[in-house]
Amino acid sequence: MAYRRTEKTERRLAEVRERIVSAAWAVVAKSGFEAASVSAVAERAGLSAGGIYRHFPSRGALLTEVFERASGHELGVLASVAAPVPAPVAASDGGVRERLARVIATFARRALDGRRLAYALIAEPVDPSVDAARLEYRRRYRDLFAGLVREGVAAGELPPQNPELTGAALVGAVAECLVGPLAPEHDHGDDESLIANVTKLALNVTGVTADVG
Repeated sequence: MAYRRTEKTERRLAEVRERIVSAAWAVVAKSGFEAASVSAVAERAGLSAGGIYRHFPSRGALLTEVFERASGHELGVLASVAAPVPAPVAASDGGVRERLARVIATFARRALDGRRLAYALIAEPVDPSVDAARLEYRRRYRDLFAGLVREGVAAGELPPQNPELTGAALVGAVAECLVGPLAPEHDHGDDESLIANVTKLALNVTGVTADVG
């Protein structure tokens, strides 16, 4: 008869797995993916290296899990910012262009508030499996922006354009603008000015030339 894990055992294993992911996330947030060696994660989690491998087949698999969770969390925050505002508040929220501006500003501000993690997620050289996840999340960000652009075009707030192409351009433009300021060796400057300029540039990509918000 095959061994069947008890509910208590499954719960304990899940708790240990979560502890490993949390430890790896903390290391990446502080020092980047390169610093998140199996031994560093194991030490922070209070486990042996072997204990890590009992839950993840490789370091790449663990770091991919961290990347997906961190990126998924950030994408969820932006999706909530992008969501239409219910009436009667919607009457004063200014429409799609203002929501798009808030999404861009929120993305930039959160990245600058958590520079090391943001740099790791956006630009740090990574394991191929993490890089594949990064490409997938870039597509998801593109789709989020494309949805707003499509809505803006339909409402007459934005000029006619290809939403997917503009969405991809927004992801690339915003990420590229932030890579330098997020780099570990970069001196912190005027974050609010940077956020305002990145937001204005991103809106220009969609055909919005007037100041918004």
